[in-house]
Order: sequence, then C-alpha cells, then structure tokens
Amino acid sequence: MNVCRFVRVLVCVCVAACATPLAWAQPAAPPAEPATPGTRLRVYVEACHCFEDFLRDAIAWVDFVRQPQDADLQILGTTVQTGAGGAERTLRFVGAGRYAGSDFSLRAVTIPGEPEDGQRRTVLSTIQVGLLTVAARDGIPAGLRVDVAAPAVDTSAAPARDPWNFWVLELGAEGGIQAEETRRETEWEVSVQADRVTRDWLVDFRADVEAQTESFDLDDDDERGRRVEVTRREWATRLFLARSLGRHWSAGVDSDVQSSTFGNVELSTQVTPALEYSVFPYSEYATRQLRLEYGVGVIHARYNEVTLFGRLRETRPRHLLAATLQQRQPWGSIESRVEWSQYLHDPGLSRLEFDGEVSLRLIRGLSLDIGGSASRIRDQISLPGRGATPEEVLLRVRELQSGYEIECSIGLSYTFGSIFNNIVNPRFGRN
Repeated sequence: MNVCRFVRVLVCVCVAACATPLAWAQPAAPPAEPATPGTRLRVYVEACHCFEDFLRDAIAWVDFVRQPQDADLQILGTTVQTGAGGAERTLRFVGAGRYAGSDFSLRAVTIPGEPEDGQRRTVLSTIQVGLLTVAARDGIPAGLRVDVAAPAVDTSAAPARDPWNFWVLELGAEGGIQAEETRRETEWEVSVQADRVTRDWLVDFRADVEAQTESFDLDDDDERGRRVEVTRREWATRLFLARSLGRHWSAGVDSDVQSSTFGNVELSTQVTPALEYSVFPYSEYATRQLRLEYGVGVIHARYNEVTLFGRLRETRPRHLLAATLQQRQPWGSIESRVEWSQYLHDPGLSRLEFDGEVSLRLIRGLSLDIGGSASRIRDQISLPGRGATPEEVLLRVRELQSGYEIECSIGLSYTFGSIFNNIVNPRFGRN
C-alpha cells in the first residue's frame, strides 16, 4: 500500500514538473470558434466501444477533434449489458463555448445477437439525432438532408407477449490445448447461465465446471528423465436475487455452492442477505454511481485436507461492508471499490480489498491513467496444514499463505499536433 501511494505521489510530482513546459512547447491549437452560419461543429468522442472509426467515416458534416478542449461538443459513452443479453449505450452530449448550456443523454439499445453492423448503425442514428439537436440551435447545416424512416421504438418496453417471461438462457463450452516438446497444457470449461431482469427484480444464476492439467518433462540424471503432472479442478454455482425498494434502496440475497482443489475446498455453501443504498438515484447509473452495501451470512465448508486450524469442516458467520464509486465526466473517469469482510466468531479473521482505475485529463493533450488493487489478507481459514510441495508452489495449483496482495500500474501519455480527426485510412490495418 505504501509503495503504491509513494509511486502515485511521485508521478503527480513529475506531472506537475513536466506539464507546464510541455504545454508551452506545444503550438496553440485554434480555439473552439463561436458557431456561426457555415461553421462546422467540432466534436470529441470519448472511447466507449461506439465504433469511432465508423462514425468518423459516416458523419461528414462535423469535424472530429483529438482533444476535448478543442470541441464544441463532447460525446461521453457508457455501455452496459441489458437483461436480455443485448447492449445499452448511454450517450451523453455535453456542450462547450456557445453550446455550454447543452447537456443531455440519449440511449441506443441493441438486441442480443445483433450483428456488429446493426449495432454500429443504431449508434450512428442515435448520435446523428444528438448532433442535430445541438447544431439546430444555429440552423440546420447547409446541404444536410434529414430522413426519418420510422418512428422511434421504445426498446425498453416489454413486448406485448413474451413466451420466455424475460428469462435469458446461455449454455457454453470451451476447451484448448497447448503443447511443446517438454510441456503440455489442456483445459476445458462448461458453463450455464440464466438471467431474468425487470424493473423490480434481478435474478442471476451461474454454474461453471472447469479443469486444467499441466505436465512437464524434467531432465534428471537418468536418461529417461521425470514427468511432473498437476491438475486443478473447480466447479461453482451461484444464485443472486435482488429486489428494488425505490430510487435509492435495494435488497438482495447472494448464495453459492462450490468446490476447488486450489482452495482446499471439498464443498462450500454460503448464503448472504444484503442491503444496498445508492447515494445517487439508480437512474443516473450511466454518469455516476456511489453505492453502499452491507451483508451478513453464514458459510459451511468441508475441506480436502486438515486446515491450519486443525479442521476438516466448519460453519462460520461472516459479514461484509462495501462501497463502489463510478464516475464518467468530461474531465475523465473513476471506477473504484473497497470491501471489508470479517468472520464474526473471530474478529481477527478479516480481509480488506481495494481496486480502482482513474483516468484524468490534466492539461491539453496530457492524460494520466492509474490502476491497481491491494488486499490485506487475514482470513485464509481453508489453507492446508501441511506445507506445499515445490511443484505446487511453482505451478500455483494450490492457494499459498499471504498477508497481502498488491498490483499497481501507472501510465502517462501526451498527444500534440493536428486537432482534427476526421479521416479513416484502413490500409495495412495501421489506422
């Protein structure tokens, strides 16, 4: 934790030291001009899996720019999966300069299995509507023709008759093999998924079975050598139910049954009722979320081997407290979650976890990305009492004792040059 904090502080100091000379060295980009008849709208699209290359090629009556500071209009996108397995893209249009009063959102919804071309044309139509809404304040651009093929359809409304009653099922199986002269790895997985999402209820069921086997030929003193083979097997089922209690509250129950050779678990069953409070209304999920969650439940487990605490089975109460923050704004985005859990029979058995990603625009062309996770681990009650073999340690086929886990990444990028971003050139796949 201290190392990550030190690195972040060091990067911020470096950014402060380097940002000013870089900004002065960069040629000043033309300021966003006040919109007048004949002036093209300057648009910046934030990456949101919205087929940016296709949009730049299809929308020829605006200028796409590389930096948000040069734009008359920013388009910020958020993509989430719908209950039926499709995609819902919320597109927020934020004006600047003459258009500073414009700030609204439109949604583009595609059905499950929709081909990519159908998805991108749905997004294109939605963005065209948003662009025209803003540009029309100064009159429709010269030479632009608007065709309306059909009235808009409310894709969120329930169909008049749904034989599946909102249930969506998915079956999956995959496998693979990787082989070298002295090494072989095989793995396979089978999964079942069933979801039902309505305005008031959320049902999420998952079942997975997977196995992974690795074998190695080691050189020993004899000519035949020695083969080492290790296998990991896991299966799990999970059922989550949630009920809406208004604009800010939800109640749910999370339950799972699982087995894992990696975690020394022959069979584990867990049931945890939970209550969640959303500081912002749930309807604002596309731009900001701050959710607080508390759950308390019980875990019953049987182990493959005797644990460090001398047990082959046990039943323990456990509770958790979590906070999740998500923000997507013109200045950047934040996604973070902190969770603390504790076994109630022994307060010393606890775990504190944090993970997050931050993307910030510091000055024109200069962006900072920070991501990482950190855990303080004091609750490994399923660890076997015996020590791990060298093969188990090297191949990570069983959980090892650890008091912490840290992962951290930092990225800094600086872009300068032409502000325009209209042209797509696909030759050799380099654009």
